[in-house]
Amino acid sequence: MAYEILLNKLSPEGQSFVIDDQTVWTGPISECGMDCRILKPLTGRLTLLPQDGGCLVRGHLSGEVAVPCNRCAEDAVISIDSSFDSFEPYPSDSRDEPEDDFDSESDEMVIRKAPNGALLFSLAGLLWEEFVLALPVKPLCRPDCKGLCPQCGKNLNTGTCSCVREEGDPRLAALRGLKIKKA
Repeated sequence: MAYEILLNKLSPEGQSFVIDDQTVWTGPISECGMDCRILKPLTGRLTLLPQDGGCLVRGHLSGEVAVPCNRCAEDAVISIDSSFDSFEPYPSDSRDEPEDDFDSESDEMVIRKAPNGALLFSLAGLLWEEFVLALPVKPLCRPDCKGLCPQCGKNLNTGTCSCVREEGDPRLAALRGLKIKKA
């Protein structure tokens, strides 16, 4: 289930993989405490191409998930259909070298060095990263979602509430009737 590939064994032409085991996503979703349900199975298709200094990854992620709407907290159904290209650098041989622009901790989630010196590529780690990147920052159940009433919490998509709305800052009440004439 680890879905780790020995990069040292890959041919120079690369190799393709299809990952459709849902535990690749359900495990981290649960571990991270994400409010996310898989509606249509997620499938990742990857091609690994070894390069000097790293591995070029070309892939595609598809499926469907439900996450809470950013405005009303109802289910927002997100269809995932994401293609990606990524270059994953090999870990450096020495810890004394200056850090690159890469986040070494997250890079080790994808490529790490085994105690015997072999390079292990985590297909599951890369697919998890791509899944998180494919999710919208502010998911909406629909583009015109009205959200919740800030006073009573009623979902305004299902109807209006009886709360009285304030007309803005009461200190500016004297200016409400102000009319400006154009010269």
